[in-house]
Amino acid sequence: MIKLFKFITYILIFILIWWAIKFLSNTPDFILPGPKLVIISMFDNYYLLFPNALITFYEIIVGFILGTLLGLTTGIQLIISKNSRKLLLPFILLTQAIPIFALAPILTLWLGYGIWSKVIMTMIIIYFPITISFYEGLKRIDPMVVNLTNIMGATKLSGLFKVRIPFALPQLSSGLKLAAAFAPMGAVIGEWVGSSKGLGYLMLYASGRVQIDLMFSAIIVLAIFTVILYNIVSFITNQLTKWDPKSHLN
Repeated sequence: MIKLFKFITYILIFILIWWAIKFLSNTPDFILPGPKLVIISMFDNYYLLFPNALITFYEIIVGFILGTLLGLTTGIQLIISKNSRKLLLPFILLTQAIPIFALAPILTLWLGYGIWSKVIMTMIIIYFPITISFYEGLKRIDPMVVNLTNIMGATKLSGLFKVRIPFALPQLSSGLKLAAAFAPMGAVIGEWVGSSKGLGYLMLYASGRVQIDLMFSAIIVLAIFTVILYNIVSFITNQLTKWDPKSHLN
């Protein structure tokens, strides 16, 4: 209840600052529409916002789930195999060295204008924070704990799943929260480069027709979903790391 009250308070403060900037600067509506105009636009254009939002949300969720699974698998592979670290770590760093905008046209060319180019974009943008945070959590376990499990007769596999992975969850939760914030960016960039539907496409559509209120409406819908996704991920990770007091510091 307290968190909901804080969230509503933040929204009201944001709207107040937005209104103050609009009022004091006297900026034209085609550059910066006021909050009232955007809210009206959201209701008037729900028939455009709703179906396009569903498509973008689907791309984000699928990309987030697949990217998380790929990141977890890679993190485990890195910790159990020295050869994998030599081969995969440079590749993982390379994925971050290439600008995401440079990959988007290539993925669109290879995979077409459907949802999968956007899903892959989402996976790429969240792959690094999830993989690295999980890998760092897995390798930072106290060596004495590892030695103790070995003395007690634990196999490498049981030690991994019963000791290393639980100890790595707080570190992983940080990566998942970052991924939840970044995932919408991947889907929207993919839609900007090549798409005929989705919130990213709707933003370009509105911008090209100088419907700035509609463009702001699409941005706000995307921002709301990002906040919801982040809070869902945060809630789940907090439940998984209840034993770690550091994970619940405010």
